Amino acid sequence: MKLYTYFRSSAAYRVRIALNLKNIKHELVTVNLLKSEQQAPEYLDKNPQGLLPALETNDGVLAQSMAILEYLEETHPDTPLLFGDAWQKAQIRNLCYAIACDIHPIDNLRVLKYLSGELGADDAIKNTWYRHWVEVGFEKIEQLLDHTNQYCVGDKPSLADVCLVPQVFNAYRFNVDMTAYPKIAAIYERCNKLDAFIDAAPQNQPDAA
Repeated sequence: MKLYTYFRSSAAYRVRIALNLKNIKHELVTVNLLKSEQQAPEYLDKNPQGLLPALETNDGVLAQSMAILEYLEETHPDTPLLFGDAWQKAQIRNLCYAIACDIHPIDNLRVLKYLSGELGADDAIKNTWYRHWVEVGFEKIEQLLDHTNQYCVGDKPSLADVCLVPQVFNAYRFNVDMTAYPKIAAIYERCNKLDAFIDAAPQNQPDAA
């Protein structure tokens, strides 16, 4: 498999973690978002959406991180990241969507570029926007988490943790006060002691230099 990725893409970060947790052999191919390489014709031939990540498989190229994560779950079930009964799986998905659908889309790079470019927002306004929507989302997620669990749902990493960790990484980048979300912060620290998360971290990617 080939994963088209960029070290600071939180959606690609999710997939890197999942590939590592499932011990799936893969190759990383850098697509530099800051240089708009995701809009280059050769990349658009693979992923017409012009976004990251994209996963090239024997079946074809799949985009959208949540679709990729579910595909990996179905094709590599030996290390499940969506586990438990129907209710527990729904709780995992609920947390995933709270991040991937409610927080990430309005804080991603193209939105921030639009704010600063088309709308003329300076860095202070842009960063305030980012922190506001993360804080709104994290406030709700903090309430959903059970402090007796080691991870988001239960005592092993799930797709919810795969989604949460990249969002928290970005929250720290934008100086969100994580002391307001102790359960989220504790899960983040716990996950980042695991090799699969460490290896996938932005600072450890070959294109981070």
